[in-house]
Amino acid sequence: EVGVPLPPLKWNDTLASYSHDYATTKLAECKLVHSDRPYGENLAMATANFRRSTVNLWVGEKPNYEYATNSCKSGMCGHYTQVVWRNTLQVGCARLKCQNGEAWFVSCNYYPPGNYIGEKPY
Repeated sequence: EVGVPLPPLKWNDTLASYSHDYATTKLAECKLVHSDRPYGENLAMATANFRRSTVNLWVGEKPNYEYATNSCKSGMCGHYTQVVWRNTLQVGCARLKCQNGEAWFVSCNYYPPGNYIGEKPY
């Protein structure tokens, strides 16, 4: 539940494959560095129960987002605004274990992308 009336995102295998391929390149250092992607993208480090905990982490940024000013009033909110971006219809994600064995690298890509400067997410 993201707290705004939006249709659910549809799973996209191409986006999931892109997420997987990118995550594969990050397993050695396991650092959250965004790709030069043609999609919207959220990254996270997670535990084994990544689906719920990761999405909750991103949606949990909602209190930081101020709709009236279309800005983050404190902390981060860009992950949240991508999750609820009004024109985004599809998502694909991947989770791969980091080579250190301690965490999972999670990558989700969105199409069409969101977070356009000066535009509100919904």
